[in-house]
Amino acid sequence: MTVSTRAPLTRPADAASTAGAEAAEIAPKLAGADFRSAWRTLLALPSVSAVMADSLRGEVGDGAVVNAVGVIEGLGRAGVPNGLVYALTSQIFGVQWPLSASARSPLEPYRDGLLDGSIVLCHALTEETGGSDPLSMRTAATPTDDGYRIDGRKAYVTAAPEADLILTFARTDAARHPFALSSFLLPADRPGIARSEPFAKVALPEVPMGAIDFTDVAASDADLVAAEGSGLAFLTSTTTWERALLMGYAVGGMGATIDRAVDWLRDREQFGRSLGANPLVASHVADLATIRHRVRTLVYDMARRIDAGTAISALATDAAQVKISCAQDLLAFESAAAPLFGARSVIADSPHAGQLTTAVAASIYAGSNDLLRVSIARDLGLPVEN
Repeated sequence: MTVSTRAPLTRPADAASTAGAEAAEIAPKLAGADFRSAWRTLLALPSVSAVMADSLRGEVGDGAVVNAVGVIEGLGRAGVPNGLVYALTSQIFGVQWPLSASARSPLEPYRDGLLDGSIVLCHALTEETGGSDPLSMRTAATPTDDGYRIDGRKAYVTAAPEADLILTFARTDAARHPFALSSFLLPADRPGIARSEPFAKVALPEVPMGAIDFTDVAASDADLVAAEGSGLAFLTSTTTWERALLMGYAVGGMGATIDRAVDWLRDREQFGRSLGANPLVASHVADLATIRHRVRTLVYDMARRIDAGTAISALATDAAQVKISCAQDLLAFESAAAPLFGARSVIADSPHAGQLTTAVAASIYAGSNDLLRVSIARDLGLPVEN
């Protein structure tokens, strides 16, 4: 990981407000747009374009990561749909930054397409038989005279139906040990690669999810992200980045929900007075603000530590704790917010529709919370196994 010596970028409050102002006009149009159109519109915003460029340089240390979190917060606060903000956050932190920080810089040939949105990335790890136990994966890269032949199926992959470039992992050794996996970056139009139709999902619907089949796919050494056998180590890097920062996608949306709640409760009258004048109701809004503050503080703290040059490998356990805490807080937030809007929170086309299923999903993606708890306990010294 390279630490930049450039002058610090804008403060997070500035980044969030700037991105929010840019996104305010386009946000209502994104809700009903197809993913590819919405993606390219989002990436055309100057703040987002700058963050994409920073992530593709792979450098930290100049406030770039904190600035990226600020931009993402601003997009959510402006009303950009949750699924799009999630997709952007996942691609930037879970794929682009760790790949660009790697020694081979494999994304460089695709830089222009990634910047303008004509190339979409996906991170294909999970299989039908599991995701949190990568050493159980069945996708295999069999050595050949000129490289490898990859066979297998990846499931529940964010952006898979639209992906042009696939970061995937395959077994290069049949044994179960830390050097059994390798990571590959493959174009989706490589013969033998087939992407599924989008799954019908009830969380983060603005970004598609699907499966990817690999059937006798030819891969060369040039397709390896790093040396053969280093796939688990690289996976640890991508998941640590993601667990540390992915929940930043929710910070802006939580702020927007609080804004709507304050407006609604101030204007809505019941029993001869504003609902917001009721101390019990007001305390619930205060709880929402407290939860959001906690999530925001944790994510920005991780961003600052990465910008300070802390090795990603040293953040794995802290990142897992941040992910668990923020996921639990998001569920608590949505559970507390929904009753404030009454029946409108369960009407699909209401501006106050709740996001409970999206909040539940947070305990599943980027490593299930229960398995992360086992890893944390093991790191603390307990003799616990998965």
